[in-house]
Amino acid sequence: MFTSPFAKISKKTEKKLSYSVFYLLVISIIAMRNFDSFLTNATTPNGIVSFELAKTLERSQEILNSWTGTAKIFAGLSIGFDFLFILIYSIFIALLVHKLNERLWRGKPFYRVGELLIWSMFIAAIFDTVENVSLIKLLIGNLKQYWVSIAYYFAIMKFVLIIVSILYIIANFFILLVKKK
Repeated sequence: MFTSPFAKISKKTEKKLSYSVFYLLVISIIAMRNFDSFLTNATTPNGIVSFELAKTLERSQEILNSWTGTAKIFAGLSIGFDFLFILIYSIFIALLVHKLNERLWRGKPFYRVGELLIWSMFIAAIFDTVENVSLIKLLIGNLKQYWVSIAYYFAIMKFVLIIVSILYIIANFFILLVKKK
């Protein structure tokens, strides 16, 4: 049914890809945190995430009104940069799930769970892209509940998929540690 998109790459290529994507992830997180420093205030304690999870048009307008012109520029930069970040985090998480899945579950029925989670990261990337387009619409002044709702629900679905995959990684990492002892 589903197979990992990383199934056919060599171990050497997988290792290079892992390190490359990890370094890109660290650099991207630093950049995103820098953008977010301009967006964090009393109204948006979680920066851009507060905007993603606004849920109502009134809340979105409150957030936009709390941002200065400079902050709105950084919000746009953050959302724009997020299109690259989407590729990086989805590949990184999917690759970690793949590595753990291969190591722990190859040939066992639970292996399919890992394969589904690998592909779920690419679905999360699609959700994040739809969310970003909605946030851009709001940022440029197309203030409609429609865009707020799309951003909110796609952000929730994205976060659920990411959290489930991260929990899978953490749980399997501990299983791997126990098996090594």
